[in-house]
Amino acid sequence: MKRTLFIFLSLIITLSTVNAQNEINFYRTYGAGGRLTMHVDSAAKNVYYGNKFPNQPNTSFNYLPDVNKVSVQMYFQKTENPQNHRYTILVDDEPIVVNKAINKEELQDVVRKDYEWEDEVLDSTSLGVFPIKGKTITILTYDIQRPQDVYKTVFYGKPIPKAKIEVLAKRFATEKGVDYSHITEPKERIDLTFTEKDDELTIVKEKSDIDYLYSISVKDKKTGKIIFESTSWLYGGYLNREDKLSPYVQIDKSIFKKSGDYEIIIQPLIRWGKYLNSHFKYDISPKEIEKYIARYTLAITLDQENYTKKELLTYTLIVVSSIGLVFLVILYFTRKRNKKRLTEKEQQKNMAKLQLNSIRSQLNPHFLFNALAGIQNLMNKNETDNANKYLSKFARLTRNVLDDKELISLSQEKTLLEDYLQMEQLRFGFTYEINHSGDLDLDNLEIPSMLLQPFVENAVKHGISQKATGGKITIEFIKQEKNLVLTVTDNGNGFDPKRKNNGLGLPLSDSRIALLNSIYKENRFTLAIQSTTNGTEMSLTLTDWL
Repeated sequence: MKRTLFIFLSLIITLSTVNAQNEINFYRTYGAGGRLTMHVDSAAKNVYYGNKFPNQPNTSFNYLPDVNKVSVQMYFQKTENPQNHRYTILVDDEPIVVNKAINKEELQDVVRKDYEWEDEVLDSTSLGVFPIKGKTITILTYDIQRPQDVYKTVFYGKPIPKAKIEVLAKRFATEKGVDYSHITEPKERIDLTFTEKDDELTIVKEKSDIDYLYSISVKDKKTGKIIFESTSWLYGGYLNREDKLSPYVQIDKSIFKKSGDYEIIIQPLIRWGKYLNSHFKYDISPKEIEKYIARYTLAITLDQENYTKKELLTYTLIVVSSIGLVFLVILYFTRKRNKKRLTEKEQQKNMAKLQLNSIRSQLNPHFLFNALAGIQNLMNKNETDNANKYLSKFARLTRNVLDDKELISLSQEKTLLEDYLQMEQLRFGFTYEINHSGDLDLDNLEIPSMLLQPFVENAVKHGISQKATGGKITIEFIKQEKNLVLTVTDNGNGFDPKRKNNGLGLPLSDSRIALLNSIYKENRFTLAIQSTTNGTEMSLTLTDWL
């Protein structure tokens, strides 16, 4: 009887213990990724949380091999609007909650502990308690104001499988293109020979639902140096097997510099150190980690002749010396040719400048003759006062015209044009205005001297001089992006720009613009003249001048 009673009590205690283990005491808290936290049983020994991957920037992976249940919370800053957020929950890829909104009434204050800064009070809501043993819980979250940014948090309660190479394939050239030789279900040691026709090695991994977790690298076993590394797996009908979609990587043969043993390493990108906070860390043993890592030895044979270090050094010196000598010869002749070209360009530029000065020397007497003719005309009319005013303007104009400057500022060009127009006003009684864009710095922006004067003179002579009254000339300096546009407009009777006339102003100006284009090759000068019976508009564009 006592023995029976003892067995009965032992059974009750055992059941109570099992039940107590199933009733998880959510004691330890971890950041699960995104804006999620999780609580697990304090007795759980292995919790690897918040793992990120280069090829999945919005994915967070939590590996929970010893956890029976996990409680997941979603938190928000006090300044945020939780009602903008939605979440979906999948258990083993089966949805149990779809696009659910946050219930503001269920929010609670939680304190986030920080060992370096002050504690922070957040809003938090529970997304549920989930059995995790042998399952995968996936939670997708996003903000409706940024629906393209979907964050994926995975809680993985299954054992992470060690990766397995399914196929190894070598690509080689053929008459019709390329072909492959396959090694299916390779062993831990793989013998492989590369010929001159071979150019690529393809490694196919057995497919799983967590392919993004794995990285692959190739190490030279003799030097211990990693010669290839990748976290990006390609998918598709690989090689000649379009019926099978498995992850694979392609490796150029050139990474194998010599025959020897190489190691293929495929491992999950898990942060194996278990962090409780920024001050405490517990490390898993290397032996424990090793059970997740797949290793294959690749014995490579290159059928090309291998050279000794001394031979390689000798050949390298010969090649480098030959290349250096050829480079010096090419450099010598290139510099000689460039020097000759520069000399020829300088001569052409100097010749263009001489021709430009010649044109300016023709424009100046032409202008002075017309101005003196205007003074003589006033004197013949006995308009002595106007003639004296004209003569005063003429004196300052003469100084500016005879000043042998190649470039003058826009403000100086404006002053010269005003003196000329005020002088001509005494003869023809027209009105004028000179306008410019507000963002042009007239004092510091230079143009070729007397660039507009011949066109203004043409507007007076062929435009408003024919009108008895109401003549008007408008001059504008306009900024159009990087271009400077200069316009002269009059409301005269117009003329035919194509018809030759006895004047020198416009023909000389055309020649001058052609020479300016030969000197300022990066800044094209473009002249456009439109003339009707209602007036004439001249537009001169200085390309990329600003």
